[in-house]
Amino acid sequence: MTWNARTFFAGALALAAVLSGRAAEAPRHDLHLLVNLSGPGSGIIGRAGPARSGLYRSADRATFEHVGPHHIRMFHLTHDPRDAQVVYVAALDGLLRSPDRGRTWRITTSWDMTEGKAVGFDPAEPAHLYLALPDGIAFSPDGGGTWERRQAGITRAYTNALVVDRTRPGRVLAGCELGIHLSDDAARTWRRVQPTAKVTYDLRQSPHDPRAFVAATSADGPLASSDGGETWRELPGIGRERTLHNLVYDPSTPGRLVLCGWGVGVQVSEDGGLTWADRSAGLPRREIWSVAVDPDFPGRLYAAPFQEDVYASDDFGRTWRPLSFGKATVFALGFLPRPAP
Repeated sequence: MTWNARTFFAGALALAAVLSGRAAEAPRHDLHLLVNLSGPGSGIIGRAGPARSGLYRSADRATFEHVGPHHIRMFHLTHDPRDAQVVYVAALDGLLRSPDRGRTWRITTSWDMTEGKAVGFDPAEPAHLYLALPDGIAFSPDGGGTWERRQAGITRAYTNALVVDRTRPGRVLAGCELGIHLSDDAARTWRRVQPTAKVTYDLRQSPHDPRAFVAATSADGPLASSDGGETWRELPGIGRERTLHNLVYDPSTPGRLVLCGWGVGVQVSEDGGLTWADRSAGLPRREIWSVAVDPDFPGRLYAAPFQEDVYASDDFGRTWRPLSFGKATVFALGFLPRPAP
């Protein structure tokens, strides 16, 4: 073998090793599921019956570890932006906090702040924490150490969704019973920017354009804003007849949205919501509680049909395969970053 040939061969092997290492690189996030499992003993909070409800985590997207207490109603989770070890879950008995990725937990809220629906940090003020409740909104200035009510100006206090603007400190949007509300002063005061007939179930800020937001409602269809949530429009092609549960962005593909709901199945848009493709074929039913897009594997989508397995798709909903759980109600699917080694 000549010197040039040896050099070429060695370079090819090195390149192959690099590519192989990239392919084998571990995901940066873990999949989390908030699950209510059917079965004897599953209806008693705190008791480890045959079917253990609560928070599950998957590092490999194939096997699932139960994390934390047996709990039948958990609705939303997030992590402290300063420390990925610190996890928060909005649950039936308040806001739960774990300092160690689920090994230990405590309730941070008091008896008068229960049934948490959604929780979010302000990225610009990472000690500031917001909690959506059936009777309004709570605010913590110290990561859940202390709480106060901040809901002045909200019409009908029931709040099911909230999102904190990642580009403007103290700017928060809340999905309430009769509309989407906006605060520019860390929830001290609110104004209604979009009336709705019933509850807004989900609010999201685009990972690609911080001015863009979307909302899933129970009676007003899917909504979108292109001016930071000041004004809203209904997205065409879905209608208002069905309750929508999630409307999420694909973090890897601008313009791609995924929607799910009761009787709606899974709908995918490639053009920012102007048109939709039904991606429900292969799922056991069209009643879908939650969907999520994998941030580490482009094209991978997850869906949770009511009282069925959780399903995964590697071609963005064109085909589906069951993962786990059987008769489950998965209130939320989400990804949290892995702590640095």
